[in-house]
Amino acid sequence: MYPPDPSKSGESSAAAPEPVTGIPVGMFYPAPPMERVVSCRMAPAAGGAWTTALCDCADDCNTCCMACWCPCIPVGQIAEIVDRGSSSCALNAVLYCLVFHVSAGMCQWVYSCAYRARLRAAYDLPETPCSDCLVTFCCQTCSIAQMHRELKNRGHDPNLG
Repeated sequence: MYPPDPSKSGESSAAAPEPVTGIPVGMFYPAPPMERVVSCRMAPAAGGAWTTALCDCADDCNTCCMACWCPCIPVGQIAEIVDRGSSSCALNAVLYCLVFHVSAGMCQWVYSCAYRARLRAAYDLPETPCSDCLVTFCCQTCSIAQMHRELKNRGHDPNLG
C-alpha cells in the first residue's frame, strides 16, 4: 500500500515518484468566508389574515405535540421572536413554567395571551375567531400551535429564535 522505504531495503536513495492524488501540492486555497446573518427584524406585516387557522394542528404534528405536552418551549420560542431577541427562549420558558406552577396551572394562559396580542400587532392580524384572551383561555394548546406555525409560515425558524 505504501511505497517501499529505500533506506531499509538497501536500495539506492533515488527518489521514488510521488503518487498522484489529484490535489495540487503546495497550492493555497483560502476557504470562502463564512457568513451567518441573523436578523432580529420581523417581516413586514402582510396585513390581513392568519396564514394558518386556529385548529390546523394536523398541519404540523411536531408543533402540535410540543404545544400539547411541553408548551413552555414553543411559548419561549414565540416570545423570543416577538420580542426581537431582547429576551431569550429559555427565560420565557422558565417564566411560563413559573406562572404555571405558582397559579396551579390556572393562569398561564394570560402569559401566552400577551404574546398572542403582540404577534397580532406585529403582523396586523385580525383578532379572530374571538378575542385573544378567550382563544388562549379556552384552547391554549391550539393558540400556541397557531402562533408557532404563523411564525414558521412567515419565514422565521422558531428553533433558532
